[in-house]
Amino acid sequence: MKRAVAFGVFMLAAVGGMFAQEAGAAEALSGSGLKYIAAAIAVGISCIAGGIAVGQIGTAAMGAMSENAELSGKALPFVGLAEGICLWGFLVALLIMIL
Repeated sequence: MKRAVAFGVFMLAAVGGMFAQEAGAAEALSGSGLKYIAAAIAVGISCIAGGIAVGQIGTAAMGAMSENAELSGKALPFVGLAEGICLWGFLVALLIMIL
């Protein structure tokens, strides 16, 4: 077990330099429109996924509430969790735009 951990740490140290960027590469990307496209993709995909999740959860919640009206309080938080997917996409887009 100790050898596996030591090997993993060694590989991280050895391979980490392969993925390093030059100083000018980050500045070149920040001036272009790629970060705007990345932010739009982050928000778009997360909102589409959130809409699909809310649709499926809402359908299931309505079906459950039609059989038992007491389940409405238990189903509502799940819809809120599904809507939170869109908020996370928006936060990722903000981080992309700031950095």
